[in-house]
Amino acid sequence: MASQPLNDPAEIPRELDRWNWGAFFLNWIWGIGNSTLIALLALIPGINFIMMIVLGLRGSRWAWRNRYWRDAEHFRKTQRRWAIAGLAIWIIVIGGIAGLFASIVPMMKRSEAYQMSMELIRSDERVRQALGDDITAGFWVWGNISVSAGGTGRAELSIPLTGSKAAGNAYVQADRAGGTWELLLLIVRAEGGDVPIVLRNTKNIQIPNAPIDL
Repeated sequence: MASQPLNDPAEIPRELDRWNWGAFFLNWIWGIGNSTLIALLALIPGINFIMMIVLGLRGSRWAWRNRYWRDAEHFRKTQRRWAIAGLAIWIIVIGGIAGLFASIVPMMKRSEAYQMSMELIRSDERVRQALGDDITAGFWVWGNISVSAGGTGRAELSIPLTGSKAAGNAYVQADRAGGTWELLLLIVRAEGGDVPIVLRNTKNIQIPNAPIDL
């Protein structure tokens, strides 16, 4: 006995066959709620983003076919609610990640390793000749700082720099022992410059050949 279509018409009306934001944003969650279990493929690493695109393109057709809808308006309102919920969740997640990064950067700039590095950079005549006066650091400082309970620590930073003449980048390695930071390596590269300016290299650390973005 042939299975009967859930909806009339059996094929989705043309005006409803459009990109489905709820399926795109919420993928497998939307799939469970809309009896479209193929959306569970979005849980598989490597194909999840591809599946999100496929769900955005085909989700409306699959939802119309797999669930019962009273009419087109019922379908439209339900999918709109899914889209709003998905967008809200994505905004919350992206906002949370952005807030986390925005809070980490000021913490790095308050660290002693960062402050020591910037003091040396601004006082070095070679750096001022290359970058100019009024040297400032960009907002995004990349890298990591770790401090243990015993007073030891490690810092590795990449600091974007801007002066009145040119921009550049500073690379820092520092260790902490007995509660005191020591700069092991501090170099500055000016844009267009072939040779880095070495401000500190206490342990003959190999100097990277190119600017470093951590």
